[in-house]
Amino acid sequence: MHPFNYHTVIQQKLEALKLSGGYRQFLETERLAETYPSFLYRNEKGVLSAAVNWCSNDYLSMGLHPEVIEAQCSVTADSGVGSGGTRNISGTTIHHVELEKTLAALHQKEAALLFNGAYLANVTVLSTLGKIFPELVFFSDEENHASIIEGIRGSGGKKEIFNHNDLSHLEELLSSYNSSVPKIIVFESVYSISGDVAPVAEIIALAKRFNALTYIDEVHAVGMYGQGGAGIASAAGVQNKIDIINGTLAKGFGVMGGYIAADALMTDAIRSFGSGFIFTTSLAPGICAAAQKSIELLRNADELRDIFSDTVIDIRRALEHRGIPFHKNQSHITRVLIGDENVCKSVAKDLLESYGIYIQPVFYPTVPKGMASLRITAGTRYTKEHIQELAKALEVVMGKYELMIRRCEDVENLEM
Repeated sequence: MHPFNYHTVIQQKLEALKLSGGYRQFLETERLAETYPSFLYRNEKGVLSAAVNWCSNDYLSMGLHPEVIEAQCSVTADSGVGSGGTRNISGTTIHHVELEKTLAALHQKEAALLFNGAYLANVTVLSTLGKIFPELVFFSDEENHASIIEGIRGSGGKKEIFNHNDLSHLEELLSSYNSSVPKIIVFESVYSISGDVAPVAEIIALAKRFNALTYIDEVHAVGMYGQGGAGIASAAGVQNKIDIINGTLAKGFGVMGGYIAADALMTDAIRSFGSGFIFTTSLAPGICAAAQKSIELLRNADELRDIFSDTVIDIRRALEHRGIPFHKNQSHITRVLIGDENVCKSVAKDLLESYGIYIQPVFYPTVPKGMASLRITAGTRYTKEHIQELAKALEVVMGKYELMIRRCEDVENLEM
């Protein structure tokens, strides 16, 4: 018998992925603080070219804010570029503690806990809850992020998936378990691809009725919505009724890292039992200082959030004027459905190379097969000229692929 050939298997898997349209390629970019959203990228010939970024998650450009940059540089100069250890072994600095206090206050909770990313926070917290409560049943929205899915899978607990934002289906599933069974409803406030907003207050009401905990992922909402940028639950006036809030220090706050905010007992349990927290080197002190400054600046930044909201409106008006169909929702994420993965990649490539418009295509497994999309995100630095150039380029390029796009599912079926 021949020895097992590992490289052959890997090569076959990669070739199959490429044929399916699911192979991912990363654009090599150079982000420029002064000219953003314009940036430089290295094209296939190795030449630096200019383009406009329409898919960044630094929605409010806080990652480019002079005071945020200065906060990180100042603390880094004093404390060094790393923390030097896990939180348990010398990695808990005054900057970590102060940031956790700030996050707890932002979300009206007793405590908060920092992680190196919101993905890690979701995986760690959800899997840890399954170990604390071995009989815990997870009720998960079908559009939940991969990190939530992985966390629930790692918990070893039972999972019930309810139809997206479907309160009746959620109620039906909850009613099949008696009150003695531990339960938790896990959902997002703003769903990362569709941009749909969850009926937060109604979900909380069901949770109270059926004695279930609630876990909300606010990563695409913190900074942009609610009092001081606390998120959708805050905007809905029900933040104090959520048991566990997951958030990110990236995206709206423009830095990096993730966190949870909850009552002191729950937070202590995750701190004490969560392997993803215990065994990970902590965030650099400079990053904590930058996040702290960003949160402070956004507490009283309603004018900036208004600019952001107006930009979203302007983008959608421009798309409608050009006849570009998109999924209507109440958030800032604008999804243009293409359908076929390879077509979607071709559209994105054409936009970049011919028009200097960068929109990363989103495809399986991020979305179901045949639902590949262009996900347009707004920002505070886009001009009306930027917006008009985006809409015009989309009109031309999508018209070029019109016959293939027409075979896709009607975008109207995606509307709320």
